Amino acid sequence: MLKKIGIGLIVILVLIQFKRIDKTNPEYKEAEDFITITQPPTEIATLIKSACYDCHSHQAKFPWYSNVAPISWMVEHHIEEGREHLNFSTWTAYDEKKADHKLEECVEEIEEGNMPMKPYVVMHSEAKMTDEQKSALITWFESQR
Repeated sequence: MLKKIGIGLIVILVLIQFKRIDKTNPEYKEAEDFITITQPPTEIATLIKSACYDCHSHQAKFPWYSNVAPISWMVEHHIEEGREHLNFSTWTAYDEKKADHKLEECVEEIEEGNMPMKPYVVMHSEAKMTDEQKSALITWFESQR
C-alpha cells in the first residue's frame, strides 16, 4: 500500500513539472522606473534592486528553483502579488498622493520586518540587510515623501 502511494506521489510530482510558469517580464520604460526618476545614491539603489525589484518591478530574475513545481507556482504568485501592491517599474503611474502612500508603506514594511520576506532572504543572501542598511533605506524613502 505504501509503495503504491509513493509511486503515485512520484508520478504526480513528475506530471506537475509540465505546468510551467510564465517567466516573461512585461516590457517597461526605463524613464518610468523608480530608480531612474529618483536617482538614489548607489548604495540605496543597490539595496532597492537586490531586496525589492525581483517581486516589485518588471525586472524579476527567476532563480533555478523557479523551474521546479510547485515552488515555481509560489514564486509566480509572490511576483504577481508584489507587483500588484507596488511596482517600481511603473512608478509614474502613481499620482503624487499614491506615490507618497507607497513610500510610507515601504517604510512600514521594512520597520515591521515584513520586507524583504524571510523566505526570499533565505534564498537570496544579497537581499539580507543589516540594521544600518535598513535604517539608511528607511531614511531615504522618508526623504522622498
